[in-house]
Amino acid sequence: MMSVIALSLPEMIILKQVLTLRLIAIFIAVVSVGILATGYLFNFLL
Repeated sequence: MMSVIALSLPEMIILKQVLTLRLIAIFIAVVSVGILATGYLFNFLL
């Protein structure tokens, strides 16, 4: 559920008004890696 909210299209449209495309791409990459790492961590621990 976290990933649906964090990487939603409406959020990207809002961010496009204040950030460049390069910064939005970096944001998407960092959030995606964080979500994947959290998922793998929970799977490893549980």
